[in-house]
Amino acid sequence: MQQLHSDLWITGSPLRFVGLEIGARMTVVRLPGRELLLHSPISATPDLVREVKALGPVAHIVAPNRFHHLFVGEWQRACPDASIYVAPGLETKRADLAIAGVLGEEPEPGWKGAVDQILLGGFPLANEVVFFHRPSVTLIATDLAFNIGSSSPPLTRLAFRLGGAYGRLSPTLLERLLVRDRTAFRHSLERILEWPFDRVVIAHGEVCEKGGREELVRSYSWVLGGKRVA
Repeated sequence: MQQLHSDLWITGSPLRFVGLEIGARMTVVRLPGRELLLHSPISATPDLVREVKALGPVAHIVAPNRFHHLFVGEWQRACPDASIYVAPGLETKRADLAIAGVLGEEPEPGWKGAVDQILLGGFPLANEVVFFHRPSVTLIATDLAFNIGSSSPPLTRLAFRLGGAYGRLSPTLLERLLVRDRTAFRHSLERILEWPFDRVVIAHGEVCEKGGREELVRSYSWVLGGKRVA
């Protein structure tokens, strides 16, 4: 795992989507009291489980949108004492999981004060919940944006060039088509941009270590309408 802050780690694994290798990333947040929150879990290999548990007890497993849930069951079996929280819609889609709660606008008591969250409105296909880790001033998202660069395979690079999202932190043209309520979506974005983050961790592509907030403002100008968000 790669450590980004004293209480924040990331780790990744290969992942193919519609024939493209886009990779997947899990974020590990250590909360006050040493309990861990796993965001968008990847496959729970024995080595990774040992490495994670060495950081502290896994208390919360988070499936942050309707697509990022495939490996939650593996982590539930590896960490049976952990509570599972899912994006709206997954409580019925994943009835096989012992779900403690459905994510919403308010942080759960287990991470309130260290991690804030916002349910991204107007995009029901994903129902993504975006997080902000206060101690590291890091935005933690899944499919809000991608950051596919030169380290990706040629076919992936070509597809993201055609989708208008290569070599920068950006959504693809597909997001424009899938937003159902632009007013609600813009309102959520404006609230997200009120957080004082610089680093952005996303599930697919490279971490944006600096300037992430400005990149999101630029890439979502089609929603924000050129409005500067303080």
